[in-house]
Amino acid sequence: MDSAAGSIFAGELPAPYSKERTHMARVVIFGGTGYAGGHIAREAASRGHDVISYSRNAPEQPLHGVEYRTGSLASPEVPAAAAADADVLVVAVHGADVDGAPLSTYVPALIEAARTSAARLAIVGGAGSSLVKEGGPRLVDTPDFHDDWKPEALAHAEVLEALRQAPEDLDWFYVSPAALFGVFAPGEATGSYRTGGDVLVTKDDGSSEISGTDYALAFVDEIENRAHPRQRFTVGH
Repeated sequence: MDSAAGSIFAGELPAPYSKERTHMARVVIFGGTGYAGGHIAREAASRGHDVISYSRNAPEQPLHGVEYRTGSLASPEVPAAAAADADVLVVAVHGADVDGAPLSTYVPALIEAARTSAARLAIVGGAGSSLVKEGGPRLVDTPDFHDDWKPEALAHAEVLEALRQAPEDLDWFYVSPAALFGVFAPGEATGSYRTGGDVLVTKDDGSSEISGTDYALAFVDEIENRAHPRQRFTVGH
């Protein structure tokens, strides 16, 4: 991932930005060309928010209304620059490996950047840290949880714990998807979702899934409604 910042904007350039603009937010997304980040970018742009995406490479098919920049949150200057442009700083990257280190390695810099710029820090989390029922256990600690998924799940759990220990002046939220979520399980776009606090959202038959489109719907609703300040919440169909 390049540390330099180049940019491609899909569509017309927005009007000069000011944090006094209350009718929309500037949403800056690390991982905005990935599965979750791409859906969030599309949803936020469709609602008229200003969207900037940071990723390793510019996309082959940029979304209308999204400005694309190349840069890594592993580069010390990039999180600060991204947060300075943001009302909401979204992190939608792998938990276990970000340029050779777990995401938790970079959380202190993200927290400091968000606090300095008064940006809200918003994390695309994992399902593994969700509780399977009130009081636990976590999904990652259940017998049927795949061993191959544990490094990613535990890495995201570390990020959640770091946020919970962050200074009180940090505004943040963390969204855990249902158990089946990702490009390998695209699911159905229903236009609706349910939330579950810290508890995994499941259907009556015990299954747990959410499409990328509906996850993004929940995520951008939180950006707009601020219903879960300094909280993790789960989402599913």
